[in-house]
Amino acid sequence: MKISVSKEEKIKESILHLLFESSPRAMFTAAIAQTLARDEEYTKKLLLDLEEKSLVNSVRKNSDGKGYVRRMRWILHPKTYEAYKGLSRA
Repeated sequence: MKISVSKEEKIKESILHLLFESSPRAMFTAAIAQTLARDEEYTKKLLLDLEEKSLVNSVRKNSDGKGYVRRMRWILHPKTYEAYKGLSRA
């Protein structure tokens, strides 16, 4: 089953909004997928698309500096955060 481009964009917007609401806390891919009721692999694909567009950043190390082997956390890119912050004031 193929999802239309417009629906995919709406899902990406939902991801960005979720990350904005949880900011400055980074979220794991699995938590994002569960919140949006989407498949983890599909959510990861969308997050990687957003990362290519410099809208989100992946966090690949934990707070101790050790790299994650199979997991990724995500936060909004600082410029994206500022844009959302400006929209929420308007």
